[in-house]
Amino acid sequence: LLANLKADSTTKPLLQRCHDLVKIIDEYPAKELHVIFPWLVESVFGSLDGIIAGWNLRLLHSRSTEYNVVMEFLNPRYGPMMKLVYKLQAEEYKYEIPVNYLPGPLKACIQEGVLPDCPLFHNKLQFPLSGLLTLNIALNPFEFFMFNFAFCLITPKNFPPGQHGGSTDSAYFVLVDIYLKYFLPSEGSVPPSPFSDSRGSVTAPSPRSSSVSFTGYGVHSPSLLKHHIFHQPSVNADPAAQEIWRTETLLQMFVEVWLHHYSLEMYQKLQSPQVKLALLQYRLSMSSMPYQPYAPPGSGTLHTYQVLLPFHSPLVVVQRFVQQKLYLFLQHCFGHWPLDASFRAVLETWLSYIQPWRYTGEKTNVQESFVQENLLMYTKLFQVFLNRAVRTDLVNAKNALMVFRVAKVFAQPNLAEMILKGEQLFLEPEHVLHHRQPRGYLTPGQGGSYLSSRQRVVTDMVFRVKSHVYALEGQDCQYKQMFGTDLRGAVSLSLIQIIAQARQTAKRISDHSSEVAANNSFLSWFGLGSSDLNSTFPGAEPEESGECLKKTHEFLDRALENLCQIFKLNQGQLTQLISNLGSSQDDGNCKQLPDCIQSDSGLILTDLGRRQIINGLRRFDVPYQGDPELQPIRSYENALLVRLFYRISCLVNHRLGGHMEAVCSRPDFLGRLGRYYLTDPDWTFRLRQSPTSRQTVERSRQPRLSLRPLASYRTLLLLLLLYMLGALLSFGPASSTALILAGGFLYGLLVALFGDKLKTH
Repeated sequence: LLANLKADSTTKPLLQRCHDLVKIIDEYPAKELHVIFPWLVESVFGSLDGIIAGWNLRLLHSRSTEYNVVMEFLNPRYGPMMKLVYKLQAEEYKYEIPVNYLPGPLKACIQEGVLPDCPLFHNKLQFPLSGLLTLNIALNPFEFFMFNFAFCLITPKNFPPGQHGGSTDSAYFVLVDIYLKYFLPSEGSVPPSPFSDSRGSVTAPSPRSSSVSFTGYGVHSPSLLKHHIFHQPSVNADPAAQEIWRTETLLQMFVEVWLHHYSLEMYQKLQSPQVKLALLQYRLSMSSMPYQPYAPPGSGTLHTYQVLLPFHSPLVVVQRFVQQKLYLFLQHCFGHWPLDASFRAVLETWLSYIQPWRYTGEKTNVQESFVQENLLMYTKLFQVFLNRAVRTDLVNAKNALMVFRVAKVFAQPNLAEMILKGEQLFLEPEHVLHHRQPRGYLTPGQGGSYLSSRQRVVTDMVFRVKSHVYALEGQDCQYKQMFGTDLRGAVSLSLIQIIAQARQTAKRISDHSSEVAANNSFLSWFGLGSSDLNSTFPGAEPEESGECLKKTHEFLDRALENLCQIFKLNQGQLTQLISNLGSSQDDGNCKQLPDCIQSDSGLILTDLGRRQIINGLRRFDVPYQGDPELQPIRSYENALLVRLFYRISCLVNHRLGGHMEAVCSRPDFLGRLGRYYLTDPDWTFRLRQSPTSRQTVERSRQPRLSLRPLASYRTLLLLLLLYMLGALLSFGPASSTALILAGGFLYGLLVALFGDKLKTH
């Protein structure tokens, strides 16, 4: 069977192969299907090393004729592929995955003999005779299928030119959405499998035992969900366990494969006993909380579940499985992602996680509980984003939009108050908690009081916040408050200043672009429009014009309003701050150099200078740093004359260079006259105001004869007009030439005599 399928894969089209596979899955027994299953999974999702592309689900779109057939084949509700998975699951077959294909820190952890924290890989290690480095993990059919499905996204593949496989409407991403909605629906009730084995049900994998099969592995904790199910009465007969194992496997597989890419040191830190101490204390303190009855759909039997950890709440499930690794993943992206508009994808992932009520419609009390249990997702990541924002070019409309989006989300009603309350709970001293906590928990009907119930709720909230922070940052973390004085000052003095400066820069670019457009429109009638590509405003990009700059103004203005609302900033002080910036950064000040220090090798930028350049506030005037005589020939110059005058200048400079240097080095009037004709002080000044080396500046100060200005069409036109004027006044060519040379010499005398006094004045 396997040989025939491999032969058909090279000759038959995909539609025919899917049709044949449907028949094979229906007709053949599990014993024969077990042999073809690994090959079939590899042919669909591709090999783990990326050599086999599979069906290229990331390139398959709804416009393709094969799209609908593939989607039906892989459908989790009634698809033949999932039917095959459940058929093999009933027989408890196992399939091996090399440990080398696990995420880096997880692989290193296993190879060093340390038990992974994720229970998904417990008791599944297979030890070959060749050594520890080639060990495998044995997965059941559902786990094997989901691992390959998740790994398909991160496997390096060679896509055809022009196709990068990142379109969200491709078959792969549509399947991810379908699988999540099916196995983790928003209603919370996981539907049972429509496929059944001969015994009438699809069996869940065996519960994971708390022992490990080899030395060096420590005691581990079972999964959070099964921890609360397998410790209830009648574990083996519990129908809820039959329902949720697929959801748990799906979530853990996605999280482990997609988000588990931080360092091994961080992974080991998260598994240390010190980090888990607060979580353990919290769980023990919750052990006396009441249970409520819950009947799984179709079971007809009531079972007890803790109120604080209901599986039927998607927020709780996603938080328990996704929070830790998503937090580390986002923190890594915030710190390492390039400072450009592509960061929008990471940003929207973060913003979607921290406001789940947009998608679930949860009430205010549930929102507050979610904020407290995800406090670092708000406070720490906001501070990291603030560090990015002050180093980003906010004149760009796309970057300005990201700042506006963050400010808008955090300015939602009551969200800032919820975050502030969460911070206050975390900063609650430990001795106050022990004083508050009663010795026993009694409901008012059992002789307790509503006051003691209130104290218990506050204590529970404090433990919840502290356990969250310690689990993600460690018990020795130095927490920095989002609404503390330090961050408030950073927002008001740093971010708001940069936003205000970016608004002004956008206005200057807009005004400059309008002037250039108006001038080009007028001069175009005479064919004199500017053809210089460098005539745009420094720091501007092609997309930063017109409507984009208007959007920048709008985004930054609204971001300022939202930031004032979040941090309760005084509107009058904000207006005064912006007006002070506007008065201090006029057009003359914009020509100042960025903040830098002078060194032997030239100017060196400081951190402040880098931010000034990024936001277009100041800039270096970087001129041509080579030999001025060897600059590319301009459109306003005559190429033949440029080359001719260059040869004449080189000949004169070679023969008389020593004499010219001697004359220019004199301190008297003759030296000043020589320096006027044989050096370019403006060129030397521009080089000093740019990040050039000292050797370049010294070379530019050497006296030389330059005849290149005579090759300019403007100079030639001026000379032609002077000769025509001389002809009208009855002067011959020789007389006109003598008068022109005399006028130039007299102008040089006047500059040499009175130039310094005029500059001082």
